[in-house]
Amino acid sequence: MWFDFLMIIILIICVITDIRERRIYNKIIFPGLIIGFLSHGLLAGPKSLYSSFIGFLLGFSILLIPYLLGGMGAGDVKLLALVGALKGPSFVFHTSIYMALIGGLIAIILLIFQKRLHTTLKSFYYHICSLKYGIKPHSLISTNDLSNTYPYGTAIAAGALINLLLERGFVLW
Repeated sequence: MWFDFLMIIILIICVITDIRERRIYNKIIFPGLIIGFLSHGLLAGPKSLYSSFIGFLLGFSILLIPYLLGGMGAGDVKLLALVGALKGPSFVFHTSIYMALIGGLIAIILLIFQKRLHTTLKSFYYHICSLKYGIKPHSLISTNDLSNTYPYGTAIAAGALINLLLERGFVLW
């Protein structure tokens, strides 16, 4: 229960700062990591601390490549790593699946509201067709698209909360 409470509080704070300022602060993440690791070590023992560390590494590695490619902020990577440190590898793995589904849904909704869904799908179709015929296509991402991002911490938090509810036996549908 302690780790659930800590995770929920941190997720709420990070979602608020991510929506308002488009930042997830280290002054929230790093103390959360320290408290999480210490709690696992002191309250649950070395096996739990090891599981926490593996969860941290898995959470970090899941979003590392999107971060390195410029599609994700460092705060998002650290937030998912924190979720892994608090709840372990299995939890962060399942959270990442829900996070990806929710993130994709948010992206589609934003494209619909910005009236860019048709253009984006058409561009994707031409990109795939040109690959099929051996033509090297231009990048799908233009410099205008890079400014049209959204706070992905919301998708991470939603994925973690859905996973937590399912873990507790709540039926969502």
